[in-house]
Order: sequence, then C-alpha cells, then structure tokens
Amino acid sequence: MNYEIDKLDKQILSLLMQDVTRAYTDVAKELNVSGGTIHVRMKKLTEMGVVKGAQLLINPSAVGFDICAFIGVFLEKGSEYKETVKKMQDIPEIVELHYTTGAYSMFAKIICRDTQHLREVLNEKLQSIEGVQRTETLISLEESINRQIRID
Repeated sequence: MNYEIDKLDKQILSLLMQDVTRAYTDVAKELNVSGGTIHVRMKKLTEMGVVKGAQLLINPSAVGFDICAFIGVFLEKGSEYKETVKKMQDIPEIVELHYTTGAYSMFAKIICRDTQHLREVLNEKLQSIEGVQRTETLISLEESINRQIRID
C-alpha cells in the first residue's frame, strides 16, 4: 500500500491514543474535518497495519492480580523457539513475550495473583515446557511508566 502517514493522520492517532473511546465525530470537530474523513483515515491506517486495534485496559491489581514479573527464558536450542512460543500461548498469565538478543532467548511478562501463583506458573507451566533449559525471574515492585510511542 502506497499511503503515507500525514499530519492529519498523526493528529487523529494522537487524539485517539489519549482516549480510544472518543467518538470519531468529536475528533473530526476538533480537527475541523468531517466524521467520514476520520473514519476513512482510520480504516486506511488499520489496513496498513499502523493501527492494530483498540483494547480495554484493566488494572490487574483491581481484579486480584498483584504480582508482575519478568521472566528471562533460556532455551536449550534456538531452533526450539517457535514450538516453545506455541506452548507459551497456552499460559494465560503470560501477557507479553519477546524473542531477544543477549543473555536470554526469550523475555516474558507475566501477571499473577500472588507469589504462590507465580511459583505455580513457573514450576508447573513454564519450566515444564520441553526445550526450556531454565528461567530467571525479576519481580516488578512498581510500574513507573507505561505509554505508547509518540508519533509527533
């Protein structure tokens, strides 16, 4: 697709990133364009893969999940990566998973109810996956920054 992101696209994205529930008509009024323009632009941005969707964000601790941990995963062989990812997709506590360079083969973010739940996820789910050599756990004490990239 040969569509270039212009200033209006960036303004639309910026406003919706601040409040994804905001109506397209409100965004259109603020930017002095029609609601149809916003709709067409968002459709194009979605088709291009710039916009990957919208999601409802839940505060994990408000629903009883008080532990956020980052898990460095060491694989026995790098060739086991794809199969390991398939198995990790079945672990609902894993909310992010990255293939990395450096010390770890993979880096996962997991959310658990408490330390007992974290221990169960590590011992019974993650470390029992064939190909996982070992893991290293870092528990987050506080999330200080969580934001989208700016597209000015």
